Amino acid sequence: MIKKKNKDRDAKIPDAGMSDIVFLLLLFFLVSTTIDVDTGIGIVLPEYQENPDENVVPISKDRMVAILVNENGDVLFNGEPIALPKVKEKLSEKLLSKIGLPKAKKIVVSVKTDRRTNYNLYVQTLDQARMAYAEVRDSYSQSTFGAAYADLQEEQSKKVQDEIPMSISIAEPEKIK
Repeated sequence: MIKKKNKDRDAKIPDAGMSDIVFLLLLFFLVSTTIDVDTGIGIVLPEYQENPDENVVPISKDRMVAILVNENGDVLFNGEPIALPKVKEKLSEKLLSKIGLPKAKKIVVSVKTDRRTNYNLYVQTLDQARMAYAEVRDSYSQSTFGAAYADLQEEQSKKVQDEIPMSISIAEPEKIK
């Protein structure tokens, strides 16, 4: 008689190479993934001072431009409500009016927010201030040197920076109880 062979009905899939494949996929995604490192604001902070009250220099009201942003997104430019895109235009006018004056008479921009202000709105406000400085520096370099600020030589750009120094003060947000 013919005997029937006992066939193992449970088919097995070879999984010996599975760990190699998983490791290679993990390695591939680690190497090919890009990490966005330059998020945030590039700000140069002042050096630490033990007694900061000793070096406080009073600034006259005509030199100060106060930009206040509250939690609702309202922007005040020297106490007057203004739309955020208009900050650059108003600040540029102020900066242009101070060209040719000594450094002690230049504009200082103070940006102050509420602790609950939207971070994106805060960054947009700082961008508006920086764009105003960039616009004024560019127009000054065009009229003085006949070239855009970005195309100037190092010595010429230094003269433009001395004439239009970027002074943006970021004030401490108000504490809310």
